Amino acid sequence: MLIDTHAHLNSSPFEKDLEKVIKRCQKNNVWVINVGINYETSKKAVEIAEKYSKGIFAAVGLHPDQLGEKEVKIKINNAEYIIEREKQFDYEKYKKLALSSEKIVAIGEIGLDYYYKPKTKKKLALFKEKQKRLLKQELKLAKELNLPVIFHCRMAHQDLIEFLSENLETRPKKAVAHGFVGNTKELQKYLDFGYYIGFNGIIFKTIEGIDFEANIKKTPLNKILIETDCPFLTPLPRRSPAFSGTKAGATPPIRNEPIFIKFVAEHIAKIKDISFEKLAEITFQNAKKLFKI
Repeated sequence: MLIDTHAHLNSSPFEKDLEKVIKRCQKNNVWVINVGINYETSKKAVEIAEKYSKGIFAAVGLHPDQLGEKEVKIKINNAEYIIEREKQFDYEKYKKLALSSEKIVAIGEIGLDYYYKPKTKKKLALFKEKQKRLLKQELKLAKELNLPVIFHCRMAHQDLIEFLSENLETRPKKAVAHGFVGNTKELQKYLDFGYYIGFNGIIFKTIEGIDFEANIKKTPLNKILIETDCPFLTPLPRRSPAFSGTKAGATPPIRNEPIFIKFVAEHIAKIKDISFEKLAEITFQNAKKLFKI
């Protein structure tokens, strides 16, 4: 049994074949937590979870880069999708949604994201402050509802660690640093907080200054969660010619989905020098413990 602790089957790329994707999950014994990035995707995640009696769960939250005036355009597998941003965080609206189903297991994904940041110092300061105000509200909601948190953090680990260190009243006791891309010192800070570390297909990539193998080795087995973050970050083995049927050297735009979690698990098991079966069992139990499922 495997559990993909961070998926987005509630997003546009899965609209046409969602039923088939979930059937593949069920056939391959893969459980899924669908994570919201705004109100509409959070609501969709809940609807999907309610439709299936076993193995499908939801998290609700407003992603830091989804707060703003302009729409967001994302490109996946040569297709472009438009996402409407929310001008403000409606605390009561999200609270009502988070209380609407027992299949909701977390508040997320929430956090800080400095990837698309303004260039001037004044605008950058306002940009960061706006994200931190949002984060504080969502952490307050998680605390009120006694739910764990799924943290998203991109190019902002130092600020997030500082924020959590200074805001003890809202710092969650239970959380995961999802899709962790940082150095070992930052990793240790999250572990010191008692948090889990989420690894996905990005561990197959080469990123300057990031040693994914060292991070995996440093993370205790009882603190590892595995995820796909689908439809993004298709694991490298699934994109290879051996799996795609394409010519050698080609990198086909294959959409990621939960059943590809096995490639992440296999890679981590190899680094940890344990069997795939043991890694699968440990990470499954870790997820059950954190999300109370």
